[in-house]
Amino acid sequence: MSFLWLFLTFFKIGAFTFGGGYAMLPFIQEEVLANGWMGSQEITDFIAVSESTPGPFAINMATFIGNSVGSQYGVLGGIFGAFCATLGVVLPSFIIILIVAKCYEKFKNSTVVAGCMTGLKPAVIGFIGAAAFSILLTVFLPQSGGEFINAFKNFDISIFKDIDLYAYALIFVGALIMAFKKVHPIIIICVSAVVGIAVGYLL
Repeated sequence: MSFLWLFLTFFKIGAFTFGGGYAMLPFIQEEVLANGWMGSQEITDFIAVSESTPGPFAINMATFIGNSVGSQYGVLGGIFGAFCATLGVVLPSFIIILIVAKCYEKFKNSTVVAGCMTGLKPAVIGFIGAAAFSILLTVFLPQSGGEFINAFKNFDISIFKDIDLYAYALIFVGALIMAFKKVHPIIIICVSAVVGIAVGYLL
């Protein structure tokens, strides 16, 4: 594995993503799977970890994936892999923001720029929706590999006896509580961590 390729992959992701970290999800999934760095289930796990740790989502994802990929070369390889992926994903935004800041006064009232931004909004929503749907399939129907066409192939009813199904139900309940009862996300995260540790030890 070339660290330069890791850097270039995440540089490409950072350069062609509009709409924030969540819009990067389909790009990250596509590139990571295409390079064989990890599977759909591992990506979903990394998304969960990235969401529950401090810092920007996209940077966390790049750091975790870079570390995981580089770790095949030892601890230093993991650290350098995390550095390459993180630098790759933030560098395009840094360069673009510098250019925008320099040219903002000249183009802020441009109808072309405004039209581009308007056109990008539905595309960003589509990217986020596609990534969310793929993650949903990976979590609830792991045999699908994140693809709808495979979602119901080899469907096994024993999934309803799996402890994971009840974990997913708790996740859904937690999301409803956070949405409608306005419970602070930190409380949900802490309670979920305690429940997860307890279940891990008991089962």
